[in-house]
Amino acid sequence: MDTRQVVILGSGPAGLTAAIYAARANLAPLVLEGEPSSTSDQPGGQLMLTTEVENFPGFPDGVLGPDLMSALRSQAARFGAEFLTTKATRVDLSSRPFGVWWDHPGDVEPSVKGNALIIATGARSLMLGLPNEARLLGHGVSTCATCDGFFFRGQDIAVVGGGDSALEEAIFLTHFARSVTIIHRRDALRASHIMQDRARANEKIRFEWNAQVIDIYGETSVSGVRLKDSKSGEERDLAVSGLFIAIGHEPNTALFAGQLELQDNSYIRTFGGSHTNVEGVFACGDVQDHIYRQAVTAAGSGCMAAIDAERWLEATSAHH
Repeated sequence: MDTRQVVILGSGPAGLTAAIYAARANLAPLVLEGEPSSTSDQPGGQLMLTTEVENFPGFPDGVLGPDLMSALRSQAARFGAEFLTTKATRVDLSSRPFGVWWDHPGDVEPSVKGNALIIATGARSLMLGLPNEARLLGHGVSTCATCDGFFFRGQDIAVVGGGDSALEEAIFLTHFARSVTIIHRRDALRASHIMQDRARANEKIRFEWNAQVIDIYGETSVSGVRLKDSKSGEERDLAVSGLFIAIGHEPNTALFAGQLELQDNSYIRTFGGSHTNVEGVFACGDVQDHIYRQAVTAAGSGCMAAIDAERWLEATSAHH
């Protein structure tokens, strides 16, 4: 079993940018890029689920999410990053070098050890779990208003959720859409009062109370949703060409619970850049950022994590 200078968990914009920087610093990083079978841990992260990315700097005509991730991966590989298409099933952060397992989490010996560990396991959008939802993701179903709002100019769209982020998305979408309907399963929002007041004051926003989305219509793109009244059980259709799901995000931090300090919302707590409360363990991207959640901020924090790791290794003279 070998000990690596740097092991990187995750291959979204944060993990791949960290890999580019670590590889160029001659740290020969090993990247566990995730498994294609699972939506939450797939290689390339959440951008693999998006079609057009128009707000990543340097692409005036936009770039497809998967193409952007493929370019970042090739760039990291060119400088010597090594990739394994698997995901960590267990980590031991109690002593250095840190142990990382993938195939057999029950084994005594880890699959690899790392002098420094960069965690970039990302987050996933909570979904409604409807059969047509996954099929229409990127074709009218979206989990990111700042990414996709622009495509819905002059259209009637809906947002599912009742928290601050749902209302923020709805208000943002009114800049483009003709109307935005907030669909909420109860008759009162859980968002802060200031956000509620803003939403209610916006003439483009309407509310569907006590409503659950039970189906999404559309062959190649969204044409409407089926709503069920949670009180009467009555069903009705709402014609919309876009459905934004804003019921929350969940960071992929289950592996680190009890070993790293997490925030109340389960995101990894970072200090002074990308440092965690365990020396030699760094976190970047959506696994520690619940505020911005953009590809460009994830990439930026991946750069920070690699530089932090390199300086830390230098200081502890763990690399010779």
